[in-house]
Amino acid sequence: MASDFAQEFYWRMREAVTGRLSRDAKRIKERKERGGSKPFEAGRDPITAIASVDALFSEFSWGGELAEADLFNRWTELVGEQTAQNSTPEILTEGTLTIRCKSTAWATQLRLMQNELLERLQGAYPKLEINALKMLGPAAPSWKKGPRSVPGRGPRDTYG
Repeated sequence: MASDFAQEFYWRMREAVTGRLSRDAKRIKERKERGGSKPFEAGRDPITAIASVDALFSEFSWGGELAEADLFNRWTELVGEQTAQNSTPEILTEGTLTIRCKSTAWATQLRLMQNELLERLQGAYPKLEINALKMLGPAAPSWKKGPRSVPGRGPRDTYG
């Protein structure tokens, strides 16, 4: 204890005279500031697993992604069995939910039900801020092969 006082006194006097800390004094000062953790210090209380998971979600802003995933998982509950069998949500970007339908008839049917669906989705997930729905029919096959494509008439050139 006495040697700590003597060392501390020496380093402080040296700092006062020279106007700077030596490497040893800096190291000692950093070690003191760092200190060790003590068992009853503030912030050492045990927390539940759900509290730590909630803290992670809020820290990394995963709330929106989780709500979007929940929307996609609960699609059948939200729109009904028959509608869910013939449509799937694809992506949510900038407040527009894109829905892929199995046929153009179902895309048309969902366009007619658009207001009702939008109200249901906004009521269930207000934080997602869904403003519009975009219904798409089935995707047509792509004739483009490979990373490069040449402009022209397309597949009609190869059949004749």
